[in-house]
This record gives sequence, C-alpha cells and structure tokens, in this order.
Amino acid sequence: MSKPNDNPADPFKKALAEATKVMADDAELSVNYTVDPSGMSGDTMRLPQVSRRMTRDEVLLARGTADALAMKRRFHNAELHAKYAPPGDMALELYEAMETARCEAMGARYMPGTASNIDVKITHEALRRGYDQVKTSAEAPLAVSAGYLIRHLATGRPLPAAAGNIMELWRGFIESQAGETLENLDETLADQTAFAKFARQMINDLGYGDQLGDDPDDLADEDEAEADEDSTEDQEDQDSAGQDDDEQDDVDASPEQAQEQQQDESQAQVSMDEMADEELADETEMPEGEAPLEPPAPPPVSEADPDYKVFLDAHDEEIAAEDLAEPQELERLRAYLDQQLEPLKGAVSRLANKLQRRLQAQQNRSWEFDLEEGILDAGRLARVVANPTTPLSFKMERDTEFRDTVVTLLLDNSGSMRGRPISIAAICADVLARTLERCNVKVEILGFTTRAWKGGLAREAWLNDGRPQQPGRLNDLRHIIYKSADAPMRRTRTNLGLMMKEGLLKENIDGEALEWAHRRMVGRPEARKILMVISDGAPVDDSTLSVNPANYLEKHLRDVIAMVEKRRQVELLAIGIGHDVTRYYDRAVTITDVEQLAGAMTEQLAALFDSDPRARARVMGIRKAS
Repeated sequence: MSKPNDNPADPFKKALAEATKVMADDAELSVNYTVDPSGMSGDTMRLPQVSRRMTRDEVLLARGTADALAMKRRFHNAELHAKYAPPGDMALELYEAMETARCEAMGARYMPGTASNIDVKITHEALRRGYDQVKTSAEAPLAVSAGYLIRHLATGRPLPAAAGNIMELWRGFIESQAGETLENLDETLADQTAFAKFARQMINDLGYGDQLGDDPDDLADEDEAEADEDSTEDQEDQDSAGQDDDEQDDVDASPEQAQEQQQDESQAQVSMDEMADEELADETEMPEGEAPLEPPAPPPVSEADPDYKVFLDAHDEEIAAEDLAEPQELERLRAYLDQQLEPLKGAVSRLANKLQRRLQAQQNRSWEFDLEEGILDAGRLARVVANPTTPLSFKMERDTEFRDTVVTLLLDNSGSMRGRPISIAAICADVLARTLERCNVKVEILGFTTRAWKGGLAREAWLNDGRPQQPGRLNDLRHIIYKSADAPMRRTRTNLGLMMKEGLLKENIDGEALEWAHRRMVGRPEARKILMVISDGAPVDDSTLSVNPANYLEKHLRDVIAMVEKRRQVELLAIGIGHDVTRYYDRAVTITDVEQLAGAMTEQLAALFDSDPRARARVMGIRKAS
C-alpha cells in the first residue's frame, strides 16, 4: 500500500524520462517536469507537469510533448539550422515551423507510435490558441499553417480537427504559390541541408524572399575564395623571404659586383616609380558615367523604427547615479527620502514579505525516493520488516528547478513625477529590489529624463543650423543607472536618493528609454528577463513636439513596445500612475492613486512568478486597480 508521501505519478514520470532519452538517442539528456513552457534548454528537456491524480489528459500531453521534443533532439542539427536561418521575422517563423514539422514527420516514419502521441500535443496547443474558432485566413497564422501542411503531406496522416482547420484556410494559397516546390518534399525530408534549402525556396514562393538575406552557400564560396587568397599571399611572403636571402648573398659578393647590382636596382626602381605614377594618373582620371563610391549609410537610430530621427546625439548621456551627486549629498537625499516615506514603509515591507514567501515557496526542496543510496527512508522500513528480503530504500533531497531571472525597473524621471509619486516609486524600487535579491533574482533599477527643459544643446545646434524641417528628437537624453543588475543593493541604496534632487526631473522620451533598457537586458545571460515600466504619462518633450508631428514620440513608443513584445526575449509589463498605459502595453495596470503603487508592483511581479498559470493570467488580465 502506498504511503501518503508517495507520489503515484513518480513511476510513470521516471519511465517516460527513460523512454524519451532512448528515442532522442541521448543518454545524457535531463528530463524535468515543470509548469514552465515545454521546450529544450541545452541538455535539459522541460515537459508538462503530471499531478498525483495522473489524469488521462495529463499523461497523454506529457507523452506527446516528450515524443515531439525527442524527435527534434534526434533529427535536428542546430548549427546547420542556424546556417540557413533567414533574418526576417516572418521568414524565420516559417522556417522554424517547417523544420519542427520535418522532425516530427521523420519520427512518424521511423517510430510510427510517436505520430498519434504528437497529435495529442498538437490538439492541446491548437485548442489553447483557439484555432478551432478561426473562420478566415486573416486570423490564422501562416507559419503555423505551413508547418501543419508539411507534416500532413510528409506523413499522410490527417491532422487533429482544430489544427486541420487553420491548415485548410491557407492550403489553397500555399499550394498555388509553392506547388512545384512541394513536389520535392519527400526527397528532402531525411536530409536537413536539402530541407533547409527547400524551406527557403518555399519562403520565397510565399512572397517573403526579401527576408531571406544572403544565400549561405554563396557566403561559403566567398569564404573559400578568401582562403585561396590567403594561401596566395602566404606564397608571396615566402617568395619575398627568398628574395631577402638573395640580397644577403649579394652582400657577400665582391665590391665591383655589388656596385653593378646597385646600379641595376636603381634603374629598376626608377622604372617602377614611373609605372606607379602612370597607374595613379589612370586611377585619378575616372571613366565617364562613373561616380565615386558613397560611404555606407549610417545605421538607424532606432531598431524599432528606421524612420525615427535624432538631430544630435553627441550630448546624450548614460550615467551612473553616483556620478550626478557627491557621496555626502546622496546620503543626505537618501535620509530625506526615508524620512518622507516612514509611514508607508511598513505597508510596503509587508507586501514585499508576501512576495518573498510566494517566491520561496517555489524554491522549496523536494525529495527523490526509492534510491539505492542516500539517506535511509524510515517511512519505508515497514515493508522491510514485513518482508526481510526487500532491499532498503533511500532518499535524497534535491532543489526544484527555478529559472535564473533578472528584473529591470524602468522609472519615469519626468517633472510630472515630482513630489510624492517619485518618492513612492523610489522606496518601492528599493524594497522590491532587496526582496528579489534575497530570492536570488537579480534586479536593475534605471531612470530616464532629459538634461534640459525645452531642448538643450541639441536645440541650440538646430537653431544655429538654420532650423531645418522635421529634425527629429531635439533634446539631450539623460539615462540614469541607479543600480546595475550585478551590484548588491547594500552598496547602491543611497543612489535612489538622487530622485529627490531638485532640478533632476525634466522631460520624458519613453521610446528611446525603453529601447535602451531592452538592449541592456538582451545582453544579459539570465534565462528569463522581466522589464517593468513605471510612468505617469505619455512621452512629452516640448522642443521635439513643437517642430515634428504631434504624435512623433508617441508613435515611436508604440513601435518600440511592438518590437519588444514581438521578439519575446523580454517579458514587458507597465504600471501607469493616473495615466492609462493600457493603450500602449498589452500587459499593464493603471492605478488611480500613487498610494496603490506598492501593491500593484508586488502583485504584478508575484503573478509573473506564480506557478499556477490560471492565477498568473487572472492578475495579468487586470487593467485597472480598484
């Protein structure tokens, strides 16, 4: 009889993990069951959690996901895949979907039992995304539909109803545009290189050839040509070395021979100089109709919007908070901040402790049972007493998976935040940073404003330049690093007092600040990245808006948000103080009173870390705090 501490799902999970390793042909593969999205991270496979109840849906979904990921592990070469991957977003989505379909189809050929299991996974994903309710091709993702069609044609199996629905919405278009290419599917399926070329041709047929970038095979030919040139240069160097040896032999010759040789060399040098002058003259006289090569165009100011312009960025600054005030002043400002918010600190601390308990609950340790070594499992001694031939059972404590995470708090340092809003934002950032740090979550605190009111040196340069039309952003940025992610909070706590400094808070250009914070996060090594923006209004800079379209800065902010959310490298959320930020951000909450900020920040962060997806969705769905 099972004891209360036994998990009846453990034998199934262990058996599935071993079977997955065999199918993936990777004995070193680590298989974990987690509430995080399923997938692969290095040598670790994440599968859907299976509860103690072991419902039929849980078991089938775990098996289907395991089979799909095992086939990808077995038949997929990451380096080769990256070689042919296109740079464009839509092209890359098509390429990835078709490669996933290829791996699953290969699995169906060699291990037919995987096909029905993977159908369960496909059904689950299609229903979760509402594909069964889609009525028009405009609502159906083309990349997903193309992947489904590849799998259907390669295996000859009908797709689950929900997936088949969106495949059929695009099937006519895909076959009309790429019918000839699809005829080569069976020939390329087993060869990843051939299939990658097949996928690129499909992408071109579907109208996304402009996103394919350079042909990787052409680049490889160029590399070979460069290698041949290098070998030729090495040969020339060797010949030059031989010439030096000949010169050394000349030194050993008689004085008369040396003098004659020197005269010959002088005449040869004169001839070479004349030839060089003639070549230079030829180069100077350019053929008619040809113009000198223009220098390459400078890279765009913004990745999100290539048309976004900055008149002059020479005076922009990214600066550490400690460089904007003396240490004594920072200490004084921090003391003033603490004094101003003494009544509020208790409530903020209680919320932070609640957040800490929720995070640490996910980091609690668990036990592995029925091991051959470890700590003797006293709970299983009864069966040894009942049957002395039964071997002793041991257990071992292990840490549950908790993904390494970094959180960035991006604080609006505009003039409209002056007073209580900026004070509460500073103290909340302080308390939450210390709380997350105790839970081994790294935190970065950034602020953004401008160096001057109504334009600074950039505007002066614009005036001196004759006031050209549509100059773009016309103020000098000031991006402040209050705390870097790797710096401990105890060393940087005084920096937050800088927000109390008179004259610091000016205007806000949100789009460039968000893009700056996103760039910093993307370069971080952590597996999970969360960016929280705290603002009290739309981007405003009078000098810029007075000479550009009225929505110039707001449009750029929307473009940056769209880029961040589309790339999905960073989880983005926002809190608006008395300002509806939900019209900009997909995941946002608006508070009507600054006193609600601590609770809103805590709940939003706690929801992101919540292991229950329903609770996470419930909180993230909030659009306005009561």
